[in-house]
Amino acid sequence: MPDNSVSIRFLRLPGTEDLPLPCYQTEGSSGLDVCAANREDIVLEPGGFSMIPTGLKAALPQGFEIQVRPRSGLAAKHGIGVVNGPGTVDSDYRGEIRVILINFGKESFTVTRGMRIAQFVVQRVERAAVVSCSDEAELGETVRGEGGFGHTGIL
Repeated sequence: MPDNSVSIRFLRLPGTEDLPLPCYQTEGSSGLDVCAANREDIVLEPGGFSMIPTGLKAALPQGFEIQVRPRSGLAAKHGIGVVNGPGTVDSDYRGEIRVILINFGKESFTVTRGMRIAQFVVQRVERAAVVSCSDEAELGETVRGEGGFGHTGIL
C-alpha cells in the first residue's frame, strides 16, 4: 500500500459474494469503483431516482469519511448522477451503503447487478469547534464581505 493509504474494512452481505470489493481501476485513480448489488434490474426513468444497494458495510477509522461520487462515464453517456453527490458515509455508520442514483437523461436507464455505479473517495475529515459570536465585528472583515452567488462575474 502507498504511504498515504488508510485501511478500510468492508463486509460483503450474504448473497453478494459474487461481487467485487470496491477497487481502483488505475494506479492514479482517486475513487474506488463500487458495484450495484440489486437482485433484479432497477429501471431509472428520466427524472427518476432510486437507492441502489451495494451489499457492503464498512468500518472507517475515526477522522475519515467515504464520499460517494458519480462515475463520469455514466454521467457523460447516460446522464446518471448521485442525488446527494457527494454522499457521505461517516466513520461510525455500520449499515449497508446504498447509492442514490438519479437519471438526468432523456431515456430510461437500467441498473444491473454488478454494474459499476459510483465511486468511493476516502477523505480525512476535520472536526469544527463551534464558537458563538455576539456581533458581526467578531467575524472580522474581508475584501469580499457579503458578496456571493456570482458577485465576481461570469468570467
